Amino acid sequence: MKVVLQRVSQASVSVEGEVVGQIEAGFLALVGIGHADDEAVVSWMADKTAVLRVFEDDAGKMNRSVIDIGGSVLAVSQFTLYGDCRKGRRPAFTDAADPAIAERLYELYVEKLKGQGIGVETGVFAADMKVSLVNDGPVTMLLER
Repeated sequence: MKVVLQRVSQASVSVEGEVVGQIEAGFLALVGIGHADDEAVVSWMADKTAVLRVFEDDAGKMNRSVIDIGGSVLAVSQFTLYGDCRKGRRPAFTDAADPAIAERLYELYVEKLKGQGIGVETGVFAADMKVSLVNDGPVTMLLER
């Protein structure tokens, strides 16, 4: 599983011109699921997302989590995180999980975040989405497990 976390002051995702998810301060989480991923990996990723201290405290240090700031997460499925560009000119997506498995694990990630009291908005799985964000910092972290 790969999750790209972008600290944002705002983010939204649209499908066919309609906003389907929108947050203020928090994380835009681009979520990719691979063949080897399971519920244990998803739980670890959700826990890490919830407690990762990359938001500034009163002293300007990255010392607060998304929970600490009362922030939200906009979770967007992104199988292209598993695009292998090492050979040729076109990425291979053979390491991405089957869509049925990926959707179930993506939804579990969302539920695990919600279970920690975090407000979560989502895109639409497998849809053609347009994502807008204001990256705060910029701060971008890659979580892999």
